Amino acid sequence: QVQLVESGGGLVQPGGSLRLSCTASGFTLDKHTIGWFRQAPGKEREGVSCITTSAGSTYYTVPVKGRFTISRDNAKNTVDLQMNALKPEDTAVYYCAIVGGPCSDYLSSPPMRVPGIWGQGTQVTVSS
Repeated sequence: QVQLVESGGGLVQPGGSLRLSCTASGFTLDKHTIGWFRQAPGKEREGVSCITTSAGSTYYTVPVKGRFTISRDNAKNTVDLQMNALKPEDTAVYYCAIVGGPCSDYLSSPPMRVPGIWGQGTQVTVSS
């Protein structure tokens, strides 16, 4: 059974950091382009970041560029999202997903394509 599971969310003060992890069961993440997405209350789900397979090219949307870093740990079969300098507007449920095409198609606003396989999400709350 193909399954994605996110972890690492929580409550953090503005300016703080969190590290999210996306793990997989039933397959290995290194063979797939993986994206991170988020959905804030009352808003549409939006792209955050994406990492390709062999080349490991990374992509970020404007709101998070320079603050978030996506990476792979193939030994652990995870794709992580390091989030620094967090802002209240980063509050959302964060999801990882398998991306079946160019990262740009999935990170654009509005997205040109939407992933078909998602995790259950992890809540990130940035508040003092």
